[in-house]
Amino acid sequence: MAAKSAAGLLTSVDSMFTTQEERDNAQRSYVIDLPAAEISDFPNHPFKVRMDESMVELADSVKQYGILVPSLVRPMPDGSYQMVSGHRRKRAAELAELPTVPCIVRELTDDEAIIIMVDSNLQREQVLPSEKAFAYKMKLDAMKRQGQRRDLTSSPVGTKLGTRSNQELAEQSPDSKTQIHRYICLTNLVPELLDMVDNSVLKEKDKLQMALRPAVELSYLPENEQNALLEVMEGEDCTPSHAQAIKMREFSEKGKLNPDVILSIMQEEKPNQVEQFKIPRSRIDKFSLRRTKILLGLCEH
Repeated sequence: MAAKSAAGLLTSVDSMFTTQEERDNAQRSYVIDLPAAEISDFPNHPFKVRMDESMVELADSVKQYGILVPSLVRPMPDGSYQMVSGHRRKRAAELAELPTVPCIVRELTDDEAIIIMVDSNLQREQVLPSEKAFAYKMKLDAMKRQGQRRDLTSSPVGTKLGTRSNQELAEQSPDSKTQIHRYICLTNLVPELLDMVDNSVLKEKDKLQMALRPAVELSYLPENEQNALLEVMEGEDCTPSHAQAIKMREFSEKGKLNPDVILSIMQEEKPNQVEQFKIPRSRIDKFSLRRTKILLGLCEH
């Protein structure tokens, strides 16, 4: 009887410090070792699993110590499992030739899985602009869908939920609301231009780099104009400045942007490309010495 009372007391105390959702999640989660082949990748996963130096180091660590933090997966109707958080750990396990991957299995809806997937990956040390772009868009769309289900009496739903979801997303993210909007704009770029924005972080040699702000302006151009710009950029071997990108957007909105206009804008002199003449220090010193002697009347002139 006493044991039963104690158990009841513990349950009531636990309920004081956890939400019903947290208690439900705890009941539907368990840890299991799964073969990597039985775990499918998250659909449209925005975060790239690159075979870089960091991955090599992770694989070496996994081979030596194993996977210390389990991945998060969710069960699928066909009996398989889908990765939510842990794609890099799964790849490292494959490289280390581990037979299984430790996983937390949890029942999650599509939108719950999207939000967890995005939040867990945004904590990585290096996140590319394209990864943030599609991740933020996926999470924002999921939050809007969740808000529609929770607040069906709101009217008009679209405007209210969109504004509220944008603010909530910014509060939960390392970037400001304005910066998140800029990243989401990048999802409208053609892949080749988006790769140039990523290369502003990766710094790969012999590849063009483009800063975020001009890329955002170019995202407003229709696809055919972006492709025309791409051809000019490759021919001129340069990317537009922020001011040039703004000018292209203005011409596009007026229906006057074409390859000739793009080329003309791209060939305009940029402030940071004004030719600078450099005089060797030795010549400057020699000139200064001669001028001093002339002023003192020590040499002919």
